Amino acid sequence: MFSSFNFFSKKPTNVTLEWMGVDIHSHILPGIDDGSRDMTSSISYIKGLSELGIKKFICTPHIFTEVYPNSVDTITPVLESLRKELIIQHIDVEVNAAAEYMMDLDFLDLLKNDQILCLKGKYVLVEMSYQVETRNIDQFIFDINIKGYLPVLAHPERYIYYHNNFEQLRRMKEQGCLFQLNLLSLAGYYGKVVKQIALTLIKENMIDVVGSDLHHDKHLEYVKKFVKSGEAAKYLANYPIRNKELFL
Repeated sequence: MFSSFNFFSKKPTNVTLEWMGVDIHSHILPGIDDGSRDMTSSISYIKGLSELGIKKFICTPHIFTEVYPNSVDTITPVLESLRKELIIQHIDVEVNAAAEYMMDLDFLDLLKNDQILCLKGKYVLVEMSYQVETRNIDQFIFDINIKGYLPVLAHPERYIYYHNNFEQLRRMKEQGCLFQLNLLSLAGYYGKVVKQIALTLIKENMIDVVGSDLHHDKHLEYVKKFVKSGEAAKYLANYPIRNKELFL
């Protein structure tokens, strides 16, 4: 007699982010950019991600002078306030802060004066406009390297001008740029095209590290659903992600 067991109803076995170890890209410092609105939200996001297995967070508020003119002086006090609240609420996680830098002329000034908040060591998280490539991007990467820093490009899968230009992405890799993938991209949050580009980058072994890039409640719900479905682990648990190696 045939068993009634349905293989396709089998529950996924890996439904955590323990393989990721540390979330190196998030906007969960309260009230400082387009991410978490307040302390209550920040605590909620940290609880939600820690329940999935993340025990270390590197918060990366935007530094983009025209919109988010953050600096060490604006970021550090907020980080300390968040750390105090975590202690009060007995939430045992490690929280540090760096920044996500828009590559523009203001960034070059900060770079020149070594006023850079790094993820760890000399790794610096950088981004561009989603619609238009930063002019002289190769020179930006060269300048970062020549100053002794190591560029980590945030969410390369989201830059539409690279969707049909993987050669430029490969050139950036050859120049020493690491690539950081958003969990939300694989979860389908930004649409089918971005998800497909993310999968292609994984297939071609171009991704180095992973981050949530979490900003708000909807992001958290997407990440939770993605992880608990087993899909996150299916794509990444056996991929050579370097989060733990570089940032724990």
